Amino acid sequence: MTRVALVIAEKPTAAKRIAESFAPENNVKEIKKNGHTYYEVTFSGSNLKYIILPALGHIFSLKQKTRSWTYPIFDTHWVPIYEAQKTKSAKKIRSLITLFKELSQQVDFFISACDYDIEGSLIAYLILKEAIGEHAVNNAQRAKFSTLTKKDLRNAFANLLPTLNFNLIEAGLTRHEVDWLFGINLTRALTLSIKNSTNNFKILSTGRVQGPTLSFIVEREKEINTFIPTPFWNIKAQVIISKKKYELTYFKKKISSEYEASEIVNTCKGKNLKLREIKEQKRNISRPNPFNLSKLQSEAYRLFGFTPSRTLRIAESLYLSALISYPRTSSEKIPVSIDIRSIVKDLSNQPPYADLASKLLSKKELLPNNGSKDDPAHPAIHPTGTSPEKELRSDERKVYDLIVKNFLATISEDAAIKTYKAIFEYKSHIFYLTGREILNLGWIEFYKPYYKLDVQMLPSLEVGQEIPLHDIAYSESFTSPPPRYNPASLLKVMEKNELGTKATRAGIIDTLYKRGYIRNNRIEITPLASSVIKVLETYCPEILSPELTRQLEQKMNEIENGKNSREKIIMETKNFLTAVLNKIKRNENEIGTALYSALEKYYGLQRDLGKCPNCSDGRLILIKSKKTGKRYVACSNYFKEENRCETILPISQKGTIISTGKTCTYCGYPVVKIMLPGKRPFRSCLNWINCESNKRNRKK
Repeated sequence: MTRVALVIAEKPTAAKRIAESFAPENNVKEIKKNGHTYYEVTFSGSNLKYIILPALGHIFSLKQKTRSWTYPIFDTHWVPIYEAQKTKSAKKIRSLITLFKELSQQVDFFISACDYDIEGSLIAYLILKEAIGEHAVNNAQRAKFSTLTKKDLRNAFANLLPTLNFNLIEAGLTRHEVDWLFGINLTRALTLSIKNSTNNFKILSTGRVQGPTLSFIVEREKEINTFIPTPFWNIKAQVIISKKKYELTYFKKKISSEYEASEIVNTCKGKNLKLREIKEQKRNISRPNPFNLSKLQSEAYRLFGFTPSRTLRIAESLYLSALISYPRTSSEKIPVSIDIRSIVKDLSNQPPYADLASKLLSKKELLPNNGSKDDPAHPAIHPTGTSPEKELRSDERKVYDLIVKNFLATISEDAAIKTYKAIFEYKSHIFYLTGREILNLGWIEFYKPYYKLDVQMLPSLEVGQEIPLHDIAYSESFTSPPPRYNPASLLKVMEKNELGTKATRAGIIDTLYKRGYIRNNRIEITPLASSVIKVLETYCPEILSPELTRQLEQKMNEIENGKNSREKIIMETKNFLTAVLNKIKRNENEIGTALYSALEKYYGLQRDLGKCPNCSDGRLILIKSKKTGKRYVACSNYFKEENRCETILPISQKGTIISTGKTCTYCGYPVVKIMLPGKRPFRSCLNWINCESNKRNRKK
């Protein structure tokens, strides 16, 4: 008698790869029903059959049990996502849940084959429990894999874990409920403060991780704004050796007074410097560690300007194409169970990496330079060796190349260099001439062009030799304030302070942009963010505490390890929120008035895009139609009955649009910055359809 298993995959692409991993010796059928595609695999010579049906990510969501728009709200339950959110895909989710129920009637057991992490574990669990029934949860096994290659998938299904990972599931349930409780209650408290104090309904959101993250940015802004530059002076000197100019470094990098700097220049000008000694030092530059998600996101931002969320989306696409391992990992280790030599051999069949891979294959051992961070679920990000089945997009090709070259670099050799320091002196004044020679390129050869090592050879010199100073001068500089965060450096701060998880941090940064709290790649706060943080600091500073969020993260990690319980953490969360919400309620009038004032100022700045070039006193305003929901730009005089200005312009329906304060040199219209989630901001004049500059760009 044939035993049938219903396999739950996380996404359609993953379901297809799982099915194809059992071909060609087994019979694989692709079946379409009610707008969904699933697969049947009948195993040759076996009484086993798989029905593989993909989810569409999370198809269940938390929702409050009552309909009241108040707070606190603590009673929740899981419902199909179309009952909790207004979504265009509601019909598709409804039919998918129906299909899961139908197919479950003809199976003997279940297999969770979603990504092996908190979210993947939760997706499959909720489908089993909410769509099929508790019996399905108790009759389910778990497939664990880190790549979607045929080899790894077959191995995972040949070695199924006997049960679901209930610790991961409990951690997922806890995280979602805690975040929901924080988000819904704090957002409602702030929103209702505005409504009850000003009779205006404006939704203002914050959350468990959003608040502390935003407070870091606001604090950095304060440091920048209150920074007082301190002057200092630099000494710049040159010598000519063998008809070539060389820059010398004075031994004091910063001179505290102009008088001292002037004295140094006057004393040394026109004098001969004597070479006291030449110091040489050999040192190694260690190979990089294998990428975890955070390091990959940082490198992709440094090299390509990709935001963390964009890098994650690209990496997930490469994972679903079976080109790399699972990207949502904290690990910097490639375990011995992974056949590194086999991966390198497969990479040697890809022309861009053939030469580099061949050099490594000649080595007896291929050992990665593993870092200290580990992840029990998945190894560090690495290529699978599988060749792309289709041409990669430009951004995919960049991230794939970065991952491959990091992998090759980490299993190569340390680089070796020799540094030189020639020490010149005149009386008590010391100058340095430095040089560097590469003895062994090592891993740098494999990581080109992403790491560059400048070489500067010293000229022929002898100790005791005297060389005249060709030029010496001093210049004034000022100390600089701390730099503004960018998405990558903010991600590092979040990681260091344990705000969010490797999977959620990039999305939280995107949310801060969408909410109008921050703008630009060199992150600046908006007046709205400043006011929100000021209000929260005054009336409930505890919700901005990184320590609170860190403790909650640690407790949820304890659940993963079976050392804490969901019930205990949820009860602690409710008690904490009750105290905070009571504070907000007591100060509702002050909080609401301050927040509404900030919102009015923010929306005013957002709407005003600059002076209208077609009338004397009009401003070009961003307007959203109440009828269609579409937005457009019109002159503030467009709605006048007399002296009406007819200027009206189309504008992008997506992204945040802000004024740059500049005008187009071609047509005189204001230039705005358009920021789309996950993409680089771009500038355009508002007259983008007719402007000569845009016409030229389109022709290119």
